[in-house]
Amino acid sequence: MEISQRVSSINESITLKLNARANAMASEGKEIFNLTAGQLPFRPMAEFISYIRSESDFVKSFQYSPVAGYPDLRKKIIEHFQETRGIDFSTLSEEFDCAISNGAKHSLSNILGCLLNPDDEAIILAPYWISYPEMIKFCRAKAVMVESNPYDVFTPSIDEIESKITDKTKLIILNSPNNPSGTHYNEEWMKSFSELLKRHPNLIVVSDEIYYHLNYYDPKPKYYYQFDHSLLSRTIIVDGISKVLASTGLRVGWAIAPKNLISALVRLQGQTTSGANSLVQRALNSFDFNLIPSYLEPIKKHLRENAEELGNQLREFGYSHVWYQPVSAFYYLIDFSQFPIMKKFDASKDCSVEICEELLMEEGVAVVPGGPFGVKNSARISFVSDKPVFKEAIAKMLTHLTK
Repeated sequence: MEISQRVSSINESITLKLNARANAMASEGKEIFNLTAGQLPFRPMAEFISYIRSESDFVKSFQYSPVAGYPDLRKKIIEHFQETRGIDFSTLSEEFDCAISNGAKHSLSNILGCLLNPDDEAIILAPYWISYPEMIKFCRAKAVMVESNPYDVFTPSIDEIESKITDKTKLIILNSPNNPSGTHYNEEWMKSFSELLKRHPNLIVVSDEIYYHLNYYDPKPKYYYQFDHSLLSRTIIVDGISKVLASTGLRVGWAIAPKNLISALVRLQGQTTSGANSLVQRALNSFDFNLIPSYLEPIKKHLRENAEELGNQLREFGYSHVWYQPVSAFYYLIDFSQFPIMKKFDASKDCSVEICEELLMEEGVAVVPGGPFGVKNSARISFVSDKPVFKEAIAKMLTHLTK
């Protein structure tokens, strides 16, 4: 059976692939230190779980939800966004709405499907989440990458972004806090970005804010539209419960945008997946979003302590120059090019997959190659593991890299 060219051209998710291999090796009895996780290994809030249980008593909780999501929940999500970002949609000339989907990834694919035409260009900022270029490719559009480096704490140059804008540029995807770097763009950068957008009035921004609440060092994330609210008229906000409520498997995300785009998203979703999980939506409608900060406090402490452990070990091994300070999400992008292991490889090429495979096979340490994230000869480390496990894994990895 012949597979379509669109699907044949899509690469397998390297994060899922490495995680699956590590789990398979662990099931065979091998000692594996899995630092690939893109999810928190914590139980969701008791209050949220109790609402899921109570909603399971109602027949309606097991029936189709409206394609766009339950109206009361959509209103609640918009109000929560306005409260946490300091935005008041009523002061703007445009009407905004929310569409609930089967996870933030689903919202992103819907958005790109509604906005991109063949041969359009979409700018992505490296390091970027690995699914962005594949989704763009599926829409038969072109992903245009803007590079950054660890010496600038993976903050792309505004001038470099502007140099990539052409008459084919349709949109730019912004991911702050960032997966895989564990950083977020500072206030000065966001102000400059808002000025760039004013110079290019047709440029649309997809702002992926799935890690917004997960900053463990101040200041908290800021966004360009907070300095000029009018920019929201060409902004789509993407968020969800997967990271902030440790609920990746429940598959509920959303998009907030001007109403005309939300209507298009709903039309597309209505002909593909229909509405998101009705039981979880109804539980969320009862749940108090203001409880999230207290739930995240011990989680943030855990992430911060593992980040400090990595920094301490890099210094102990004599590689403090490799260190930058992660402040949000739960990742770090380590630069292999600074270690002796690169003598075994051709540094002019991306050898991140080969190095990560070697770490897994010889040390039992699983990390995710950074090449597919747009940064060659690097790897993404997740901070979510238990502290003793994380400490041992980092020691094994650094010992191998410095041989």
